[in-house]
Amino acid sequence: MALTRRQRARTSHAIQYVIAAVVVVVVAFTADWQQLQRSFFDLQVAASLFPDVITVALRNTIVFTALGFLLALALGMVLALMRLSSVRFYRWIAGGYIEFFRGLPALLVVIAIGFGIPLAFPGTRLDRTLSITLALGIVGSAYISETIRAGIQSVPRGQREAARSLGMSPTRTMAFVVIPQALRTVLPPLTNELILLTKDSSLAFLLGTTLEQQELAQFGRAALNQVRSMTPLLVVGLCYLTITIPLSFLARRLERRYGSAGMPKGAAV
Repeated sequence: MALTRRQRARTSHAIQYVIAAVVVVVVAFTADWQQLQRSFFDLQVAASLFPDVITVALRNTIVFTALGFLLALALGMVLALMRLSSVRFYRWIAGGYIEFFRGLPALLVVIAIGFGIPLAFPGTRLDRTLSITLALGIVGSAYISETIRAGIQSVPRGQREAARSLGMSPTRTMAFVVIPQALRTVLPPLTNELILLTKDSSLAFLLGTTLEQQELAQFGRAALNQVRSMTPLLVVGLCYLTITIPLSFLARRLERRYGSAGMPKGAAV
């Protein structure tokens, strides 16, 4: 007797549950839990990381991310307006900038900013915070600009026409009518971009560091050199999650409330 579609689905799900249960049981009885505890969940090692992992590493990660995001947002707004400009030259500049920096890994941009500028301009020394801020801002702006552009284009044309009929200039219409509505629409993808910049801030370790300037990734790497345990990486990972999980939750809430006109990082525009 042939099974119905619903019965086949139930059978498939049951088989998957059984396989998952078997895997869990096998792992539970074959794993060396004492070794795993020493390697990944050593409470003494974890305790030794505090409070520096919070007061230094987590704080610096948040500072680098916030500064980079603010710069990326400002540059992204300018680039988005240039892409929508009636002046072809502005569109060419913005388009070239966006395609160039979207095509480069953030790693190369960090190296170019941190080491390339002092080589190109002898005597110039960029502060580490300034270097990572510039790198994150440049990389992030290439993506944020396309998100903002999509948001601006999603604003109904009637909004512009209504503002113009009230005597508002094109500049005032864009600044006080179009852009506020566009930003509300693109809040979810902007929040996602903030999450990506949080993770990209780990590239700051390439620029060298002092103890007071360590962010989470560098802090965890330094701790690994002092102890024979992966516990520092677990603690650092949890610190990253304390930033990214609330932001992910916020992005979902904003998307349900406002929708999303932007595109995720890496999408073709």
